[in-house]
Amino acid sequence: MTAMHPVQAAVLGVVEGLTEFLPVSSTGHLTITEKILGLKVDDDAVTAFTAVIQVGAILAVVLYFRREILAMVRAVLVGLRDPAERQTLDFRLATYVIAGTIPAGLLGLAAKPLVEGPLRSLWVVGLSLITWSGVMWLAERDGRQDRDEKALTLKDGLVVGVSQVLAVLFPGVSRSGATISTALFLGIDRVAATRLSFFLAIPLLLAAGVLELPHVLSPPAGSTHIGAGNLAIGLGVSFVVGYAAVAWLLKFVARHSIATFVPYRLAVGAGVVVCLTAGWLSAT
Repeated sequence: MTAMHPVQAAVLGVVEGLTEFLPVSSTGHLTITEKILGLKVDDDAVTAFTAVIQVGAILAVVLYFRREILAMVRAVLVGLRDPAERQTLDFRLATYVIAGTIPAGLLGLAAKPLVEGPLRSLWVVGLSLITWSGVMWLAERDGRQDRDEKALTLKDGLVVGVSQVLAVLFPGVSRSGATISTALFLGIDRVAATRLSFFLAIPLLLAAGVLELPHVLSPPAGSTHIGAGNLAIGLGVSFVVGYAAVAWLLKFVARHSIATFVPYRLAVGAGVVVCLTAGWLSAT
């Protein structure tokens, strides 16, 4: 059994924190980084480690939006007995997040064998980075962006929430890229789309991290040994870097198109495909 080095854990933590909320695909970048670091990208323990350190980035979101989240939790608790509270924006946002998370979670669980098997490949990463770049460009070009957070509906929560499954299935699509693009197609403005993407990430990625934790602490036979120390490093680094990334991205999308990330995605995707074609990298 090989063992993960603390430097590898720290590097993966940095990559996770930087890319989790940018529309460039954290899973895709983690897969590429794992390969560069000499780790097996289809190793069960390594795959589980990348899922668990997402929790660090998600906790950064929880801290950043703590007031909004507390307001939504309070609204739900009060709304259980007070019908008037159910008309508030906080209550409606909470229900939209719940509605978008449940089907996405169920579909993600059903697709788990595919995600950890044939779809865990650098070919999928490279081609998804390229393909979804076109979707992001179209979303910015065609999305009306004339609806703010107050105009969100239950349908929006469901559709945007379910779009997260695309990123689960195809590393390289990007969870934030999928959700923000889908929201833009629905006419939601970029800032509201980004905030909704953040809120939808919290329950889904927290649940994924908890489910994968046993595979990190007690890896299957023949898998990479991670260790509690490396897990703590990955979580801590992703939390710190993730907090900075959230704060930066909210300011960025207020003035810039998400299509700004398209050239970078295309360059990375094309680089991966070229390296695979030339035999400089193996897919797994």
